[in-house]
Amino acid sequence: MRKNFVYLASASPRRRELLGQIGVEFEARVPDADESLRPGEAPADYVRRLAEAKADVVWRSLGGADEPAPVVGADTAVVLDERVLGKPDGVDAALGMLETLSGRTHRVYTGVAVRHRGGLDSLVNVSEVRFRPTTDAERRAYCGTGEPFDKAGGYGIQGLGAVFVEHLSGSYSAVMGLPLCETALLLERVGVPAWLVGA
Repeated sequence: MRKNFVYLASASPRRRELLGQIGVEFEARVPDADESLRPGEAPADYVRRLAEAKADVVWRSLGGADEPAPVVGADTAVVLDERVLGKPDGVDAALGMLETLSGRTHRVYTGVAVRHRGGLDSLVNVSEVRFRPTTDAERRAYCGTGEPFDKAGGYGIQGLGAVFVEHLSGSYSAVMGLPLCETALLLERVGVPAWLVGA
């Protein structure tokens, strides 16, 4: 098995792009994991649990402890006023989320987990994003692009939604869906080098 090879437990093209960005070779597998928020569950606990569950599901599908390559799982939640904003299920939901975020600061929680023969390690990144005030026309035009509908909180910072982002405090890659600093640290612990390891 190649030293810098992992499995990525995600269907997200953004996570694939990000993992490739740090020089890690991977094969993506789509995990079948229940992403429901449990009653009273804190956002940090929620994203960590889902990241771990996704990594674990793919690990087991590969044969568990007999599979030498680690599995990376991740999950992201957009949170405003302690409320988790998931992926909008239609135009009305997306418009509501975007209106709620308008002119306000929200938090983005992103959990990343690495399942390996020695166990399961995970971390959570918390970043803050402030939207400028947006108009109804802008929000409707954005929904018309189709971009909001597969993204937590109804926007993509790496896409057209970036025009609404006035300020970011934290990790850009984490808001996209995979905190690269934390991911590289976790992978280094299990002997998977990113681009700069060994330089």
